[in-house]
Amino acid sequence: MVDVNGIRLHIAEEGEGPLVVLLHGFPESWHSWHRQFGPLAAAGFRVVAPDQRGYGRSDHPEAVDAYTILHLVGDVVGLVRELGEEKAYVVGHDWGAPVAWHTALLRPDLVRGVAGLSVPPPFRGSRPPLPAMDEMFGGRFYWNYFNRPGVADAEFAEDTRTALRKFFYWGSGDAPGAGRKQPLVDPERGWLADMADPEVLPEWFTEEDLDALTESFSRGFTGALNWYRNLDRNWELTAPWHGAVVTPPSLYVYGDRDVVPAFPGTPELIERLPSLMPGLSREPLKLAGCGHWTQQERPDEVNAALIEFLTSCP
Repeated sequence: MVDVNGIRLHIAEEGEGPLVVLLHGFPESWHSWHRQFGPLAAAGFRVVAPDQRGYGRSDHPEAVDAYTILHLVGDVVGLVRELGEEKAYVVGHDWGAPVAWHTALLRPDLVRGVAGLSVPPPFRGSRPPLPAMDEMFGGRFYWNYFNRPGVADAEFAEDTRTALRKFFYWGSGDAPGAGRKQPLVDPERGWLADMADPEVLPEWFTEEDLDALTESFSRGFTGALNWYRNLDRNWELTAPWHGAVVTPPSLYVYGDRDVVPAFPGTPELIERLPSLMPGLSREPLKLAGCGHWTQQERPDEVNAALIEFLTSCP
C-alpha cells in the first residue's frame, strides 16, 4: 500500500531497474498485467501495477469529481515520487491508456516513454464528448448509460462474476462479430441483457483470472464508473492543452477485433498518428484476431513489443 495524494493505492511489484508503471482499464485491476510482470522484470525493469483509485484494494473516494483525469495523472506522478524515482515509463490499457497518454502530455519531464494499448492518444474534440455521443446514438452509447447515477452500478453488482464473464467474452476477439458494432445499450434492459454468457472461457482468460477479477470488485463498481462520469469535466479541464500532442517516445498497440479503435473518428485518427505524433516509435501495431483485452489476449506479442520499445527509449 502506498500513500499518494491523500489516498492509499494498492500496488503489485516485481523486478529491479528503470521503473515501468502499468495502468489497467475498466473493468479490470492490477491483475490484468500478470502476464507482463515476469518478462518485463527479466528484461531489466522494475514493474509496478497499481489498482487505480476506485478499484480493488485501493481507496474509493465517494465524490464523483474525485476521479477527473487530473486526479488520475496526479496519482501516477505521486506514485512515481513515492517509489523513489524521478522518471518512469508509463504503459496503459483501456482507461489506463488515457491516463498514461495524459501523464506524458502534462508531465513530459517525468515520462521516459509512453505506450497505450487499445485507446489511441488523446486529441481533444471541439465539444464535450457526452452530448456528442448522445446526439450520435440517441442516448444508447455506453458512456451515456454509465452516466445514469446508480444504474450500471446496480446492474453489474447484481451478479458480479456473471457480469464480468459476459463482459470479458463480449469484448474479446473470440466473440462472434467482435469489433464490428458500436457498444450500444438499451437503457431499459441494461448492457448485459444482450451479451452472451460463454459456457467455456477463452483460453487466455481462466477461471482463476475470473476469481481474481471478481474479488477485486467486491466493493462494487461505482468508483470505476465514476471515471466515465467525468468525461465532460475532463474535456473542460484539458482546455489549456487543446491542440497539444504527446512528445515523449511512444508506442500504440491495438487489436483488429477491438471495438474501441472502431469508435467514430478513431480509424481516421489511427491512420494519421504517424504524422501527428513526433515521438511515435513505429507505425501503430495492429494485432490480428485480437479483441479489446490486448495484453491478456496476446501477451507474447505485447511483451515483445513493449520490451523492444522500452529498451529503445533514450
